[in-house]
Amino acid sequence: LASQKTARLGAVSGQSGVALGVASTMGHLNPTIGTAAGITALMGVGAVAGKYIGDRVEPTSLPQTVAAFHSLVGLAASAAAVGDYWNCPDTTQLDGVHLASIYLATVIGSVTATGSLVAFGKLDGRLGSAPLKLAQRDKINAGLGAATLGAGAVVMGAPEVGTGMAALSSALTTSGVLGWHMTASIGGADMPVVITVLNSYSGWALCAEGFMLDMPILTTVGALIG
Repeated sequence: LASQKTARLGAVSGQSGVALGVASTMGHLNPTIGTAAGITALMGVGAVAGKYIGDRVEPTSLPQTVAAFHSLVGLAASAAAVGDYWNCPDTTQLDGVHLASIYLATVIGSVTATGSLVAFGKLDGRLGSAPLKLAQRDKINAGLGAATLGAGAVVMGAPEVGTGMAALSSALTTSGVLGWHMTASIGGADMPVVITVLNSYSGWALCAEGFMLDMPILTTVGALIG
């Protein structure tokens, strides 16, 4: 992407990678005809929306567009982790690695989603470019971090699903607020750097999901992105 001569090839390579990932996922799921039809319909909606948005984005607006789309990566990571936990037949029997993977994917995905939305807002002029300077911002960050870790401790205790979902939802919320506050506290001129850091976060979320789903390829690719 660093050269005009190869940028198109780079974009096509990225699209091919996503297509391969979708095909691999469908093959791994081995869905029924009805489920496959539902998944295909949802992918079609996403494709149409992506094409519609992409056709209307100017080259100078690509940074904020990347940030907006990147928030979906975080949302997907958190949703997949919460869904995996919710659909587990017996959460009290999950091992530590699986529980830690669910927790980390949820938290990192939430930070990525909210932080990316703030980055989009600042780059697109929808939010003020000046950094948010709350009087007790360091204490707020510490409190949110402590609450997130506390909820994680509950999840790691392998409780029954009701208690676990409450703790996981708490971690999801506090980490999301933390991602919003940390990004809002940075000036708009530094948002491209913030987006790069958030992209790294999404890689580690993907890495955690590789452990969660027992798919080494996800772990490898996530580590490379991170």
